[in-house]
Amino acid sequence: MSDVAGRLAVAKTYKLYIGGAFPRSESGRVFAVTSADGEFQANVAHASRKDVRDAVAAARKAFGGWSGATAYNRGQVLFRIAEVMEGRREQFAAEVSTAEGVSRESALSTVDTAVDRLVWYAGWTDKIAMVLGASNPVAGPYFSFSTPEPTGVVGVLAPQESSLLGLVSVTAPVIAAGNTCVVVASGERPLPAITLAEVLATSDVPGGVVNVLTGRAAELGPWLASHADVNALDPTGASPELRVELARSAADTVKRVLPVRGEPDWTGEPDLQRLRAFTEIKTVWHPVGT
Repeated sequence: MSDVAGRLAVAKTYKLYIGGAFPRSESGRVFAVTSADGEFQANVAHASRKDVRDAVAAARKAFGGWSGATAYNRGQVLFRIAEVMEGRREQFAAEVSTAEGVSRESALSTVDTAVDRLVWYAGWTDKIAMVLGASNPVAGPYFSFSTPEPTGVVGVLAPQESSLLGLVSVTAPVIAAGNTCVVVASGERPLPAITLAEVLATSDVPGGVVNVLTGRAAELGPWLASHADVNALDPTGASPELRVELARSAADTVKRVLPVRGEPDWTGEPDLQRLRAFTEIKTVWHPVGT
């Protein structure tokens, strides 16, 4: 309802975020999003299998440029996302409060933590190689170095309960490590994810590095798990039963699947688990003196 007497507010219909653009779902489907107390908020595009395929293609196309960028540059981009989020602090807080049914003060704290989390991962982009890599001792006239490299395209089922902080906590390490991703937002609480997509579009993030789909994890997750051009999967937002099915499906294409046991406490201190999970260690041998 509009605040002006006698006027009906325009109901919003949000779109997907694929390849740096905001297309409608190929299926033409939408679903209604309500607040924690059941009040209608907006209509949201309901992604289809074709949308998953388009998002994966966009992520693959963007992978070469993003993984080939300097670690310092990737850190700058993540920091820029944090800057733009900070500028939309009140909007994010209002959406988190409405979606999760928490107070304004709690929602503001959640937004601040999400911004800080992005800054934390931005600081790690140029330190991953030093911490996860190694110069290996060998018995012979050789140099042997192990260096981390991004896995590729990562499918991410975002947390269902934590609509913003959880979303940032699973997405930031994926792109900080040099991967690109297709993110399926919380099915019941997608509006903060859509606003984050708008932030990504107006930051320095190249199109296709992060693609945001709205819909149901139970519908879209299996298509990500079985897609041959997806290299890894984070099934955090899936139910325990669905995680088992996704792991079986992912095995057919030898995907790396992050082990998940429910949603963690996203307010806790971040760690390197997800940075490690979505990197591959490449070892190079080279003769001494040549």
